[in-house]
Amino acid sequence: TAPGPRSYTTLRDEAVKLFNSLQQLESEQDPVPLMQGVLQTCLDLPPLVDEIYCQLVKQTTEPPAPGGQGDLHYWQLLTCMSCTFLPSPPVLRFLRFHLDRTESRFPASEMAKYACFIREALGKTKGRECVPSLEEILVLMRRQEMICTVHCPGAPACSVAISSHTTAEESPSVAFVSPQVARELVSRLGLSQSPNLFALYEQSRRREQPVGSTTLLADVLTRFE
Repeated sequence: TAPGPRSYTTLRDEAVKLFNSLQQLESEQDPVPLMQGVLQTCLDLPPLVDEIYCQLVKQTTEPPAPGGQGDLHYWQLLTCMSCTFLPSPPVLRFLRFHLDRTESRFPASEMAKYACFIREALGKTKGRECVPSLEEILVLMRRQEMICTVHCPGAPACSVAISSHTTAEESPSVAFVSPQVARELVSRLGLSQSPNLFALYEQSRRREQPVGSTTLLADVLTRFE
């Protein structure tokens, strides 16, 4: 299900639908659209965020086949959740205990690697305007960064790596561009000695506007999708 306006029933009914989606996720050959649908429901209905976190902790505790495809699908959705939503403090403590326990029981396993990634993500996540794009979900499933293409006037397009947490924060040399993106672009364009400020713009067929200083670049990419 692609992000966008959706109609919902009661929270109880939607919680049951999400539970059924999680059951389906275990055997899904292409889990990405299903994951995005779960994330979209959580974005639209915030009271269900804690419910999904608890369900995913339950599904990844004592799984029938640790590290199997079904188990990893749950860990991958948990990874996407951690880069999109923060649970309430009680659920966050419960989740961190689960991550520590997994790393202790299955050191060097894929589950432990996801647990480590999730712990780090939870320390950076502040909430999203949009759910992750299909491309972002795919790279999160591999615990990687996305490649963002920035088109520069009078110069070739630059490809830079960004994470789900990369914002367009203002920096001394490049306004609205994250320090990571700024350093790379300034270097590639030979503008290291320039006193000018530069802005990162979001452009589509319908509009062109500067990217706000606190905007997550991943949200901009989702809007393009």
